Amino acid sequence: MPAGVSWPRYLRLLGASVLAMFAGAQAVHQYYLPDLSIPEVPPKPGELQTELQGYKIREKAIETLKKGENDDR
Repeated sequence: MPAGVSWPRYLRLLGASVLAMFAGAQAVHQYYLPDLSIPEVPPKPGELQTELQGYKIREKAIETLKKGENDDR
């Protein structure tokens, strides 16, 4: 038997784990209220709000710093 427990106990723990996972997922979806709709026309780059804007800004800043270091030499 898995983990040294009886089948009934194993199945109860498995069921409880699955129910807890579903309840947690439902709670997160109720809290954050994600937009699960699929748009008819794909958005243009930069229009999608889920893009990592902070990452893009950081990349541009690093490029600017590297360009400035190369100009100083």
